[in-house]
Amino acid sequence: MSLAERKRQLVRDELTEAALKLLAFQGFEETTIDQMAAAAGVSRRTFFRYFQSKEDVIIEFLSDLGRKLSHGLSIRPATEPPAVALQNTLRVFTDTFWEHPEKSQRLAKATVSTPALLARYLERQVTWRTTLTAELATRMATDPATDLRPAVLVAVAFAAFDTALMRWVEQGSTTDLNALLSECFATAFPT
Repeated sequence: MSLAERKRQLVRDELTEAALKLLAFQGFEETTIDQMAAAAGVSRRTFFRYFQSKEDVIIEFLSDLGRKLSHGLSIRPATEPPAVALQNTLRVFTDTFWEHPEKSQRLAKATVSTPALLARYLERQVTWRTTLTAELATRMATDPATDLRPAVLVAVAFAAFDTALMRWVEQGSTTDLNALLSECFATAFPT
């Protein structure tokens, strides 16, 4: 990465962090783009070099996590059953959320309660499902075009994840999201 690219990434990271903090603690609807730019010490114009809208701040943060999913599944031990590998892969999200639980819980709440954000989140999830289905099919030595199992397993895994996330949003950040995820996976994939 060149020096200019590193500087650009640093500005993007600082802008993202400042914007996410404001969105989490001030509220999605209550936060303006001008406030996000000011919190990061940049101009409104600079904000728009990195993001097209305030929704994009949250969606891009989720996308960064989403890009880690395929890699996360690819490095899971080959001996893990598909459901276990998927649950451990989805911990990319839950582990990140636990780094800053209150902020993450507020952002999750904004995402699931704001129709535009929820739609964008679900749109991204379609891409993640496709990627994970292909990776899981490789792990299972099958063709996802003819074998429905990888796609169904991934769909059920995301249903379990979304259920855990919704319950976590309802119960608050002191609830153990990983425990909820484990409970949902145990229900979805009984042994």
